[in-house]
Amino acid sequence: MSALLLLFVCLMLGVVVRRWAQPPAGIVHGLNWWVLNIALPALVLELIPRLKLDATLWFLVATMWLTFFGAWLLFAAIGSRLGWSRGRIGALTLVCGLGNTSFMGYPMLEALHGQAGLSLAVVADQLGCFPLVASVAVAVASLYAGRTSDPRRIARRILTFPPFLALLLGVIVGLAGGWPPVLDGVFKPLGETMSPLALFSVGLQFRLHGGHRQLGAMAAGLGWKLLLAPALCWVLGIATGVGGLTLTVGVLQAAMAPMVSATILADEYGLDPELANTVLGVGIVLSLLTVPLGNVLLGA
Repeated sequence: MSALLLLFVCLMLGVVVRRWAQPPAGIVHGLNWWVLNIALPALVLELIPRLKLDATLWFLVATMWLTFFGAWLLFAAIGSRLGWSRGRIGALTLVCGLGNTSFMGYPMLEALHGQAGLSLAVVADQLGCFPLVASVAVAVASLYAGRTSDPRRIARRILTFPPFLALLLGVIVGLAGGWPPVLDGVFKPLGETMSPLALFSVGLQFRLHGGHRQLGAMAAGLGWKLLLAPALCWVLGIATGVGGLTLTVGVLQAAMAPMVSATILADEYGLDPELANTVLGVGIVLSLLTVPLGNVLLGA
């Protein structure tokens, strides 16, 4: 409970500082740079060499892909029926197909399931969600914005992303027997800075935009992201014999709030930015309740 309270406090601190403390320009960029390029790689380098390879780890990747492609299929069908703009369909596909599996997923799963849950969360994020963000999501954004995407740029983005490189190195080190203890003493404190700074950064970026014309689309998007997608992932896990903590983490990562980076991508491509930011803000608030509740329902 105290770990979840810490996450909530860090998030609210970000909201309060943005609203009343006049933070310096560029603070969000600086925090995100540290989290993505220092803290997250350090966390990956600490955890992945200790991860025991299991035949059910495929499920963690599959849940991320099911969530994204299910969102694309669902919102394309609903949008066609209701006459939504291409921008609205693209925005909901991105924002509700991709979850906040690192900035919120890591700290929440660590709070709920300790280091074991955090290790599995890294697999879902780095092998499942990140490749989607860096490749398919960019292609979808380009498609609905009427632009073309560059495959070489996408490949370079994946292959030079520090956490992904750390993941590959961590797997090699794990197969070789792990790090010397002295290095664990370096990676651990650096990695521990990720959770509070990530949630503080999310709080600094928190926005809510009203508008009755957005309610239907927002309800459809969050209904998929927070309820239907994790339910389908649970069905997939049960049907294929996946259980235990792997099932729980896969379902909960699918149930995480919409991704901040996906919202930024929607903004960059002009895909209904107001709706994207509204869904992000409301989704963050609701997920602070729905994810712990889902954890209880899963019997964890």
